[in-house]
Amino acid sequence: MSFQIRQATIHDLDTLAVLFDGYRQFYAQPADLPRAREFLAERFRHQESLILLARDGQAQGLGFTQLYPLFSSVRAVRTWLLNDLFVAPSARRQGVAAALLGTAAEHARALGAASLSLSTARDNLPAQALYESLGWQRDQQSCEYSLGL
Repeated sequence: MSFQIRQATIHDLDTLAVLFDGYRQFYAQPADLPRAREFLAERFRHQESLILLARDGQAQGLGFTQLYPLFSSVRAVRTWLLNDLFVAPSARRQGVAAALLGTAAEHARALGAASLSLSTARDNLPAQALYESLGWQRDQQSCEYSLGL
């Protein structure tokens, strides 16, 4: 399968919203295309994230990844959080996810990042295998916590 990856713009919103809604459903959220579209529109409006979009030769959306800028206070450097990665079921196992991850690393590096981080569900073994095959390393020193507000 041939495809291209480029940084998404607000003009890609409709294509991205469908993919983003599928991503949310993958993580057991109810389908809600208007909510997905509005969430992404806010990110674009406020320039809060960088979204990379994979498209095939017919300009159909195959997958995306969304990165958020962060900083490491201890290391005094910029980092990026690869928060979202999704490939449409029909495009899986064709190199789209690996290409999105590679392009995300290139973008982060070009923007002066010292590192890129991500997390995934403990039971998402296919994703974990992909990350590790591409050189990502599981954090052995930190425990992740969250507080619902």
